[in-house]
Amino acid sequence: MSKNSQKQDENPEFEQAEGDSAEESPVDNDDGQDQEADTDEFEEVSRNDLVEMLVEARSQIEEMKDGYVRARADVENIQRRSQNEMVSARKFAIEGFARELLNVIDSLHQAAIVDIDVAQDEATVKMNEGLGLTLKQFEKVMGNFGIAQVEAETGTRFDPDVHQAISMVDSGEVKTNHIVEVMQKGFTLKERLLRPAMVVIAN
Repeated sequence: MSKNSQKQDENPEFEQAEGDSAEESPVDNDDGQDQEADTDEFEEVSRNDLVEMLVEARSQIEEMKDGYVRARADVENIQRRSQNEMVSARKFAIEGFARELLNVIDSLHQAAIVDIDVAQDEATVKMNEGLGLTLKQFEKVMGNFGIAQVEAETGTRFDPDVHQAISMVDSGEVKTNHIVEVMQKGFTLKERLLRPAMVVIAN
C-alpha cells in the first residue's frame, strides 16, 4: 500500500478538502473579473470628475483675472482723482481769501472814480495819486496770484458764463444782448469764476 493511499485511508477528509479546493477555483476567478470591472468604472468616473474640476478651475481663474483687472483700474482711477484733487487744492487754495479781497478792490475802484477837484490843494492831489498807486499795486498783486478781471466793457457781448444781467434797457447805441453798463466788476481765479460781472444789457 502506498503512502498516499494510506494517508487517504487514515484521513478521509483529505480527498474531500482537495475536491472543495478544486470547486472553489472558478469562484475565485469570477471575483477577479468583478474587481477589474469595478476598477475600470472607478477610473472612468475619476476622469470625468477631473475634467469637470479643470473646467471649474479655469472658470474661477478667469473670474479672478477679471476681478484683478477691475480692481487695478479702480486703484488707478482713485490715484488719478487724488492727484487731480491735490493739484486743484494747491491751485485754488487762496479762493476763499481772494473772495474776501473783492470787497476791498470794489471800494478802491469806487474811490478812484469819484470826481475830485485836484486843483484845490496839494494834499488832495497827493491823496488822489496815492489812491491810484494803491489800486495799481493791488491789481498787480492779484494778477500775481492768478486773479483777473472779467472782460465786461460797454459794447461787449453778454456772456452768461461770466456775466450776470441785472436789468435790460433800450439802447440806440449798443447792440441787442450787449453790455450797456457795468454795475460791479467780475473776477476769475486761474480761469475759475470767483464772481460774475453785474451788468445792464441792451434789449
